[in-house]
Amino acid sequence: MTDTTFDTLHNPTFLQACMRQATPHTPVWLMRQAGRYLPEYVATRAKAGSFMGLATNRDYATEVTLQPLDRYPLDAAILFSDILTVPDAMGLGLSFAQGEGPRFAFPVRDEAAVAKLEVPDMAKLQYVFDAVSSIRSALTQDGKGRVPLIGFSGSPWTLACYMVEGKGSDDYRLVKTMLYSRPDLMHKMLAINADSVAAYLNAQIDAGAQAVMIFDSWGGVLADGAFQSFSLAYTARVLAQLKRHGADGKVVPRLVFTKGGGLWLQDMKALDCDVLGLDWTVNLGTARALVGGAEYAPGTSGPGKALQGNIDPNVLFAPPAAIELEVAKVLDSFGTPFQGAGTGPTHIFNLGHGISQYTPPEHVAALVAAVHSHSKRLRA
Repeated sequence: MTDTTFDTLHNPTFLQACMRQATPHTPVWLMRQAGRYLPEYVATRAKAGSFMGLATNRDYATEVTLQPLDRYPLDAAILFSDILTVPDAMGLGLSFAQGEGPRFAFPVRDEAAVAKLEVPDMAKLQYVFDAVSSIRSALTQDGKGRVPLIGFSGSPWTLACYMVEGKGSDDYRLVKTMLYSRPDLMHKMLAINADSVAAYLNAQIDAGAQAVMIFDSWGGVLADGAFQSFSLAYTARVLAQLKRHGADGKVVPRLVFTKGGGLWLQDMKALDCDVLGLDWTVNLGTARALVGGAEYAPGTSGPGKALQGNIDPNVLFAPPAAIELEVAKVLDSFGTPFQGAGTGPTHIFNLGHGISQYTPPEHVAALVAAVHSHSKRLRA
C-alpha cells in the first residue's frame, strides 16, 4: 500500500493537503516563487550569465530554488527550471533573448518537421534531474526535509503551442491553423509530447520530486470541444503513465493547472490527478461544490480533488492591508477546510498564475503571513 504519512518532512502540510488530509493551516506556495521579483535571484542570474546558464547549472538552480524559502515560511519548494526543456531536448534550439522571452530556432510547422519528432533521450535532461537531487539534499535538515519539492512540466498542448509558434503568441494563429487544417499532425505531435512529458516527470520522481505539476498554461485559449480533444485528452495520457510513488514508497501527488480552464471543471474532475489548480476567474466555493467534495456529483464516484489557487497576482501590488483583505476573501470563499481523520475537501493557497517580476518582495511576506494566520482562524 502507498505510504501517505509524509513523516520524512518537518512541514508536510502541502502534501497532506494534496491528499485531502487535515492540516493545521492552509499551505501556501507561489507559482514562479523563485524568480525576477527577488534581488538575490537577479544577482545569481547575473553570475550565471543567462537564463539557460542558470537553469542548466545544478548549483545555481539549487540556489535560486531555495532563495524564496530563506525569505518566507512557504510550505513547498518548486524546482527552478523552464517548461520548454522538453522540446529543447527534442532539438528545437531553445534560447532566451533578453527581454523577449523564449524562442525556438527550429519551429515545427509542417509534416516533415512533425515526422522528425520523437521522445527525447532523457540523458539530455540530466541537468534537471541533477538539480532535483541537489535541491532535495539541500532541503534536508536533521534527517528530514524542510518542505516538499515539486517537480513540473508544461502540458502537451502548451508545449505544442510554443513548438509551432516558435515563441510566445498573442493570437495562436500558427498553432490553431495546424489544429484546424491538419488535426492529424497536431494529434501526432501531442501524443509524442505526452509520452515525453510522462518520461520527464517520472525521471524527476526518480530523482526525488515529491509532487509533480502539469502546467497547461495555454489550455484556456482553445474552443470548447477543442480543449477536450487537444489538451485534456493528452494531459490524461500523461497522468496515466506517471509513477504513483517515489523510491521511498511515499505517494507522489499529481497537480494539474489550466489557465483559463474554469469553464471545464466538470470535464477536468475525471482526470486521474489529486489537485486541480485554478486561476483567479473561478470562485473557490463553486469549484469546491463541483469537484472538491467528499464524492463527485450523483452518477459518478471517487474522491474529490484538492483545490489550489487562486488570488489575482496583481493583488500583490496593493498595500499590505489590502493584500490581507484579499487573502481573507479567497480563504473564506473556499470555506473551512476538512478537519479530522480520513479525507475531505482541502485547499492549497497560491496565485491564479505566476508572480510578476515587479512584485515588491515585502508584499509577498504580507501575503504568506496572512494566509497562515487567517487559515488558522478558520479552523479555530
